[in-house]
Amino acid sequence: MSLSQEEAFARIRLLRSPNIGPVTYLQLIARFGHAVAALEALPDLGKKGGRTYIPANRDRIESEVAATRQAGAKYLFHDSPGYPALLLRLDSAPPILTWRGDLSIAAKPCVAMVGARNASAAAVKLARDFAVGLAEAGLTIVSGLARGIDGAAHKGALAAAKSSTVGVIASGIEIAYPPQHAELQERIAQEGLLLAEQPPGTEPRGSHFPSRNRIIAGLASGTLVVEAAQKSGSLITARLAGEAGREVMAIPGSPLDARSQGCNHLIREGAVLVQSVEDVLELMSGFDGEQRSSLHDCAEGSYIAYDELADADPANISGLLSNAPVAVDELIRQSGGSAASVQLALLELELSGSLVRHAAGRVSLSGE
Repeated sequence: MSLSQEEAFARIRLLRSPNIGPVTYLQLIARFGHAVAALEALPDLGKKGGRTYIPANRDRIESEVAATRQAGAKYLFHDSPGYPALLLRLDSAPPILTWRGDLSIAAKPCVAMVGARNASAAAVKLARDFAVGLAEAGLTIVSGLARGIDGAAHKGALAAAKSSTVGVIASGIEIAYPPQHAELQERIAQEGLLLAEQPPGTEPRGSHFPSRNRIIAGLASGTLVVEAAQKSGSLITARLAGEAGREVMAIPGSPLDARSQGCNHLIREGAVLVQSVEDVLELMSGFDGEQRSSLHDCAEGSYIAYDELADADPANISGLLSNAPVAVDELIRQSGGSAASVQLALLELELSGSLVRHAAGRVSLSGE
């Protein structure tokens, strides 16, 4: 699909406008046919939600586009031919990414490797060795460029004869984080693929990392946790992989090391225990969408009737919502409205800042 410059610019502006996330963005495109029309409709939709709505400033988007070009990066839209197919299956797939490198790398079979930032020397070596072996076997290694296990995984993949790695960052495409990985990040952009969801100039914040983690999990058929504490971002990535119906694997460690407790916990909860590159290859080669791990069943996503949104009227669901998250499917059942009418009502509430979307197709009032 070839986008006009006007439509591409409008899409970027639409996604950068207040209270618009991936789901709302796609619903607006579906309802109005294209981003130019959706932008024109935003003020009226905001009024229906009870608030004045002002889309993102054009000058701000022009500056972003210029910064993207200056960084040597390009935009990737959700319906572009090169958009990774597995990532697109996520309900929360990022509608727009910026990228540098070789986009075809993401089309190859991918395995995510994640783990502790303060990893032990043994775990770092293990991650590097696993990444070399998996890359040599033809898998693309996906990770988040963090210290410890992430960095070791990228370096191992780059050292392989068939090097192939994707780095997903929580900042703008031109910002290296952590700073000590600036050289590694640039090497990935030159020899692999670097992806960012945040606009150029965005410094990484705590809220960006779970968003980055969903992309890491979404790109891959399976996620391998090498070493992780019980409360860590690596376990979030594993949970997201499980909820997306992907394989979840973990390498066991000593119960005396706090950095291994997360992996051991994942295995106890149903992740597949792996001890060698061959174990991972067996799981990945036979992966057909049916998990062998039982860590999480694939969450029942709420049905989004994109093709019906254009002709829908919003359902009356105000009395069904509270500050407690509820599945959109449940709102559809209890309201008696169509999926499209409920989704349209949620869209108007989200634009007004009154709605929060949660994982697994759940929503709640924002409390504002």
